[in-house]
Amino acid sequence: MRKIEIYDTTLRDGTQAEDFNLSLEDKIRITKKLDELGIPYIEGGWPGSNPKDVGYFQEIKHYALKCAKIAAFGSTHHPTTDAARDANLTALVQAQTEVITIFGKSWIVHVRDALRTTAERNLELIRDSLAFLRPQARQLFYDAEHFFDGFKDNPEYAVATLKTALAAGADCLVLCDTNGGTLTSDLQEITKRVKEELPPDASLGIHTHNDAELAVANALAAVALGVNHVQGTMNGVGERCGNANLCSIIPAIMLKLKLECIGEEPLSRLREISRYILEFANIPPNKYQPYVGRCAFAHKGGVHVSAVERNPQTYEHIQPELVGNRRRTLVSDLAGRSTIIRKAKKYGVEISSKDPIAMQVLEEVKQLENEGFQYEAAEGSFELLLNRAVGNVKRYFELIGYRVLVSKHQESQPPMAEATIMLKVGGKVEHTAATGVGPVNALDNALRKALERFYPQLATMRLSDYKVRVLPGTNGTGAKVRVLIESVDTDNVWSTVGVSYDILEASWQALVDSFTYKLFRDEKYQHLR
Repeated sequence: MRKIEIYDTTLRDGTQAEDFNLSLEDKIRITKKLDELGIPYIEGGWPGSNPKDVGYFQEIKHYALKCAKIAAFGSTHHPTTDAARDANLTALVQAQTEVITIFGKSWIVHVRDALRTTAERNLELIRDSLAFLRPQARQLFYDAEHFFDGFKDNPEYAVATLKTALAAGADCLVLCDTNGGTLTSDLQEITKRVKEELPPDASLGIHTHNDAELAVANALAAVALGVNHVQGTMNGVGERCGNANLCSIIPAIMLKLKLECIGEEPLSRLREISRYILEFANIPPNKYQPYVGRCAFAHKGGVHVSAVERNPQTYEHIQPELVGNRRRTLVSDLAGRSTIIRKAKKYGVEISSKDPIAMQVLEEVKQLENEGFQYEAAEGSFELLLNRAVGNVKRYFELIGYRVLVSKHQESQPPMAEATIMLKVGGKVEHTAATGVGPVNALDNALRKALERFYPQLATMRLSDYKVRVLPGTNGTGAKVRVLIESVDTDNVWSTVGVSYDILEASWQALVDSFTYKLFRDEKYQHLR
């Protein structure tokens, strides 16, 4: 079976994305994860451009990777010097990688305006750079930058750059849609013509950008035409609108085109590694991302849910488990009784189709969503709602009152927040106060201080995320807000929700659900044990 080589450039091209930053340690960790995924080529960086990448190539030598080969990236030598004296090419050699990738100009516009040299001199740069590097690398790849734009402008010259690179020893010629604006139909036509111009055994690759939102489609179209080397980044990160998204390309190659790529077991870890990389870059995951996003296999409409229960193929193009994802049934005002029953079963609550509790919960959800609550992203709150309906949740504490003060005494100093809270816990009144970096943090600290004496297990939980959204309706400061809180302990992650015209009240509702869920879950599973 034909096998497609995946070349990952997250650590180099991906880091050119706005707000996507990686430390040297992050790059090493991500390299190891990509190796676990079975990626055969990992582009580590551009050693001639910055000290961090130089450090990466020195450090990665100490790690025994299972399958990945590390590639160093650079450009053809400067027009004013020769290959032997070019600092960029010297840095590539000093990186001592198995694979070296260099890019050169394919478009006369770039030759003239960026390199400020002649078409003939550019061909010399390509030839001499590759010839100089050929003895220094086991594999030598040539990225034909702006190839498709160059071909449209001057097809003879664009092809001449490829032939020059091939003659100089390039193992693979990578056609790059660097501006990301080529339509798929044009890319297919140009790729066919290139294949006709080159020897049959010439190895071709594809490198696409997403400026016209066609990067994945263009990469797959090239594969369908016989290209066996695909470059891209995890989660599609990259400059401007990003690079071709390997999290979509890899499963499409394997599950749609039925070609070999990384193996079935690594594919089942795709979502995990996608999230891992975003975590180190401190970027929230796109829940709508195909294949690996949280919503990729989420079903909300009642008709959809009923059909998927009978046959998942009705509304799912692949089995979510193949890429490490899972099917989710969402609770909303579009859902019916079957959704409530299905969700209840997931949480260990048995409700029959004739049980009025299902309709009670459904009506309550509809009413709450009409008020602005949302349970797709707050399943902790929904599980509590469901268990309260059947009488499974006890009242762990009762609010008597709270007060939050925010004061600022000096212009140069940040504001100080203090929360005072009075609760009744087990028949006893607990009155505590705490400070925080903001009013919600102060309220969280005060609530925790009041409860931990009674429920010491709360010390293992913390709030990991806090989001506020202004809801449509009343404009300005009179608008309702929805607060979503994500909490974690040593074993679990859960989300809770609150809605109010007052941001502190909405936060309080979500906080109470968060603490209650922790206590309820611990008690539930302790009982099961």
